[in-house]
Amino acid sequence: MEYQKIDLNEYVRTGEGGTAVSYTHKTRNSLAKLYNPGFEADRAKEEFLIAHSVFDIGIPTPEPYRLVTDGERFGAEYELIPGKRSFTRIISQEPDRLEEISREFARLARQLHKTKADTTKINSYKQRMQRFYMEKNLVPDEYKRRALAFLEHVPDTPTCVHGDLQIGNIITDGKRTLWIDVGEFGYGVPEWDLGLMWTICNNMDKERTDNLFHLTPDTLKAHWNIFLSAYVGTTDREALGEFTKRILPFYAVKLPYIYDMSYHAPLPEIAFQKVINMLP
Repeated sequence: MEYQKIDLNEYVRTGEGGTAVSYTHKTRNSLAKLYNPGFEADRAKEEFLIAHSVFDIGIPTPEPYRLVTDGERFGAEYELIPGKRSFTRIISQEPDRLEEISREFARLARQLHKTKADTTKINSYKQRMQRFYMEKNLVPDEYKRRALAFLEHVPDTPTCVHGDLQIGNIITDGKRTLWIDVGEFGYGVPEWDLGLMWTICNNMDKERTDNLFHLTPDTLKAHWNIFLSAYVGTTDREALGEFTKRILPFYAVKLPYIYDMSYHAPLPEIAFQKVINMLP
C-alpha cells in the first residue's frame, strides 16, 4: 500500500484540528486529511488501516479511499459527506439544541460502547497503553510504576472504544450519523473514551475551545454535564461524582500517550504533578 501524490490546487482547505488539516476536493466527494509536518508516514498509514478495519466491521464511518501525500505531509483520502455538520457545529450554530445534541451523543456513545469488537482487526487499548509505558521512557519512574500497576487490573473488554470521543468527531447529514477520526479506535472498557472526554470538556482554555470547537468552555462543561447524566442514566449527584472519580485514572494513564502522539515530546513536569494523584 503506497502513498499517492495529490495536487492541493485541486482541493480547498476546509478544516483544521489539533494534529491535521483537511482539504475537500473541488469536483469529487472526497476529503483529504493530512497530518501536520513532523508526523511520520507510518502514523498516517496506521490510522488509514484502522479506519479500514472500523469500516469493514460495520461501524458507521466515511469510507476510506487511499493513502495520500502532498510531498511533505502524509495522510489519507476519505468519502466526503455532502451537507454534513459535526455535533460541535450544530451546537455552535444552534445553541438552543445543546441538550438535544448532548443527549443524542450520549445515546450513540452508549451504543458504540456496547458494540462487540472484532479483536482480530483492531487493537486492545489496555495493551496499547502497556506498550507505551514499557517501550518509551517519557514519564517519571513513580508515574510509570503506578500507571502499570493500575493497568494490570483494567479489564480487556472486547467492546468498541473510539479513542478520541468528543462531539467534533461525529457528523450528520440529516440522514446518516457517522463517527470520524477513528485512527485511535480500539477495544476495551468505555472509561478509555470517557476519561479523555472529561478533560476536553472541563479543562480547556477559551482560546483552544474556540479554535477546536467554536464553543466556549462553559458550553463544553454544560455539554459534559448533560452527556454524563444521560450516559450513566441518573441525575443523582453522588452517583455521577463516583462515576467521574472512576474514569480519572484512565485519563491520567492516557495523557502522556496523547501528548507524545500530538507533540512528539514528554508531558511537562508540571502536568505530571497535577495528575499523578489521579492514579491509585
